[in-house]
Amino acid sequence: MTENTHTLLPPSGTGQVITRFGADLLVETAGGELLRCTTRRKLDQVACGDAVRWERQAQGNAAVTEILPRRNVLERPDFRGKLRPVAANIDLLIVVTSWQPAPLWEMLDRYLIAARRLPAEVLVVMNKADLRAAQTTPEMEACLAEYEAVGYPILHVCADQQAGIDAVSAAIQGRTAIVVGQSGVGKSSIAAQLLPDEAIRVGEIGQTGEGRHTTTSATLYRLPSGGTLIDSPGVRDFGLVGLDFSTLQGGFPEFGAYLGECRFNNCTHNHEPGCAIKAAVSAGKIPPRRFARYLNLLADCNG
Repeated sequence: MTENTHTLLPPSGTGQVITRFGADLLVETAGGELLRCTTRRKLDQVACGDAVRWERQAQGNAAVTEILPRRNVLERPDFRGKLRPVAANIDLLIVVTSWQPAPLWEMLDRYLIAARRLPAEVLVVMNKADLRAAQTTPEMEACLAEYEAVGYPILHVCADQQAGIDAVSAAIQGRTAIVVGQSGVGKSSIAAQLLPDEAIRVGEIGQTGEGRHTTTSATLYRLPSGGTLIDSPGVRDFGLVGLDFSTLQGGFPEFGAYLGECRFNNCTHNHEPGCAIKAAVSAGKIPPRRFARYLNLLADCNG
């Protein structure tokens, strides 16, 4: 794809935001052309992946005039603590962990809850498969098996050796995915393996050097598989902000069979008597490790 001049484009149309630099955007039009645009002040919340409506201007960049309805939006707090959109219309959250550094299971839980809240499907990728034999422990294997038991898909890959990358690419096919996970697990390596050599050239927005592309800008890439990857180093370690009880409870699928059976309708499954969830834990029907992490997250709930 290459950027086009206004003379090659209709006066208005729709497109998808490829990347954003402050108030300036790169939009891929419905015809597959790249167009420089500027957001209007009222559309400050536009993000990578957004479907937008644009129109040409007499001078300068085209203008984004409308953000079309979103399926979802992934947000993270800025330096003031205010939530800002990073990426929109995500179908698949690829959560990466590894055998070295060892998995942080509670952080993994947070990502899985975030995927459910979006909502988006989730894929757990265990990277550095070549280190499994040397680094694994019985507890790590048991924890991983518990995620599989409650229905989370898990792929084992070794990004540095390209092993398993085709399976990740196949999982993305036809969908828009974003890669997240704890530091040091190889997210960058996986993203680099997924991105094609012919990935779009973002370059610089301005002729003066202002607005230069940085590694913290979320950027959308088309993959050979037909899927789309939003690569955003700035959001790869995002946290779960504003967690509420309903979202937390929904993030533990194994609770589902017992919900509504507690003595109290507003049971938090913590200190209340007659709790069906705690009874299921005692009976070995819910993994104690998973329940313990639920209680830790419950302490962070906003109600």
